[in-house]
Amino acid sequence: MSEETIDGTNGCSKVRTGTQNEAALLALMEKTGYNMVQENGQRKFGGPPPGWEGPPPPRGCEVFVGKIPRDMYEDELVPVFERAGKIYEFRLMMEFSGENRGYAFVMYTTKEEAQLAIRILNNYEIRPGKFIGVCVSLDNCRLFIGAIPKEKKKEEILDEMKKVTEGVVDVIVYPSATDKTKNRGFAFVEYESHRAAAMARRKLIPGTFQLWGHTIQVDWADPEKEVDEETMQRVKVLYVRNLMISTTEETIKAEFNKFKPGSVERVKKLRDYAFVHFFNREDAVAAMSVMNGKCIDGASIEVTLAKPVNKENTWRQHLNGQISPNSENLIVFANKEESHPKILGKPPALPARLNGQHSPSPPEIERCTYPFFPGTKLTPISMYSLKSNHFNSAVMHLDYYCNKNNWAPPEYYLYSTTSQDGKVLLVYKIIIPAIANGSQSYFMPDKLCTTLEDAKELAAQFTLLHLGSF
Repeated sequence: MSEETIDGTNGCSKVRTGTQNEAALLALMEKTGYNMVQENGQRKFGGPPPGWEGPPPPRGCEVFVGKIPRDMYEDELVPVFERAGKIYEFRLMMEFSGENRGYAFVMYTTKEEAQLAIRILNNYEIRPGKFIGVCVSLDNCRLFIGAIPKEKKKEEILDEMKKVTEGVVDVIVYPSATDKTKNRGFAFVEYESHRAAAMARRKLIPGTFQLWGHTIQVDWADPEKEVDEETMQRVKVLYVRNLMISTTEETIKAEFNKFKPGSVERVKKLRDYAFVHFFNREDAVAAMSVMNGKCIDGASIEVTLAKPVNKENTWRQHLNGQISPNSENLIVFANKEESHPKILGKPPALPARLNGQHSPSPPEIERCTYPFFPGTKLTPISMYSLKSNHFNSAVMHLDYYCNKNNWAPPEYYLYSTTSQDGKVLLVYKIIIPAIANGSQSYFMPDKLCTTLEDAKELAAQFTLLHLGSF
C-alpha cells in the first residue's frame, strides 16, 4: 500500500484511530493478496486481483454502491461483497479528510456475480439502521452532442468529431421526425472506451467549443438498458423507429403482416416510432430481419427487439432510462431523443387550490383542511414515513422517491435565457448521483418557465415521468 494511501486513512478517528485503520487495511491486503492504491480521490483494491490473466471483465460486471457509512472501509466492505463472488476491483471514493464519500464501485469477474450482488445486497443492512443501495454500473462510452446544424450528414459529423477528439468509433444520427432529409440537431458519438469519451467530454464541455461555427452542447448520453439474454429470448415485440409522423398504426400493421398474414397482434405508435406486438416470437424475429431497412411511406425504418422492463426490480429498471407511460412497459433505447411530446409537452403540475376539484390519477389523499383544536395530540414523523400519494408537489415526490431507493437527494441546476419579448425564461437540469454511474446523465424538460417555482416543479415532474414513478 502506497504512502499516500496510508496517509489517506489517518484522517478518520470517529470510530478508530488512523493507526487502527491502517492496520485493518494492511491485514486485509495480507489476507487476500490484493494491492491497494489511492489516486484521484478514490482508493483501488485489486484491479486486477492476484494471478489474474487476460483482459478486464466485460461491461455489466460492475455495480454501484450507495449510502455507505462514511466511517466504513474496505476491511468491512470487501467481505460483504465477496459473498456474491470474486471481486476484480473495489473502488471506494475518498474525501481528503480520510472519510469515504458514501459510495463505491465493485467490479466482479462475471456478470452473473454482479447480478447476484444486486439481488442479495441491495437494501442490505450493513450496520444497524444503515441500508446500502446496490445497482448495476456501466462504463459510458457515448457522448450526446447537441446544437449540430440540421443539414449535416452522418459522414460529415463523424469526420469532424474524429478531427477534434480521439478514439471515435461511430456516430449515431437520427433523421428529423418531420423532415427526413435533416438530422434532429444532435448526435451520439461512440468512443472506444469510457476514458476516451471522458477525455473528449473534458475537451468539449466548457461550452465554447464550436463545430461549423456553432457552439455545441456536450454531455454524457444515457446508457442503453441492459437486459439479460434469457429475458430477451422471450421478447415478441418489435421496436420500429424513423417512421413518418403521418404513418398510421393500420399501415404499420399491414406492412408487418405482409410476410405472414395474421402474425401481428397489435401496433402502438407514438410520434415517429412504434411497438409491433406479435402472437409468436418466431414471427417477430423473422419480421425484424425482413423489415429492418424497409421503406414505409417513404421513410427507411429501423427495427429491433424491444427491451422489456424487469418488474421485479422496479427501482433498478429505470436507471438512466426514459420510459413512456404509453410504451406498454417496454423500454425504448435510452437516448435523449426518445422523449415523447406526451411527456415533454405536459404542463407543470402546479399546486391546485385546497378546495379545488382537481383529482389526478391515480387517486390521491383527499385535499382539504380540518380545524386544529387546542390540546390536539401531535406526533413527530418523517416525511419519508408517508405514502407517495401524500405529495402533491413533484419536487417533494422526487425527494421521497430518491430516499425510498436509498439514493442521495436530487441535485438541481438552474439555467436561463431571454425570450424574444425580453422575458427571462428558466429551466432546471436535475442530476441524480446514484444513477449517473460516474457520468453526468441528467433530466431536463424542453419547456421554459417564467417563474422559479414552475421551472423546478416541471423539472421534477419530468424526471419522475422518466423514472416511471408518476
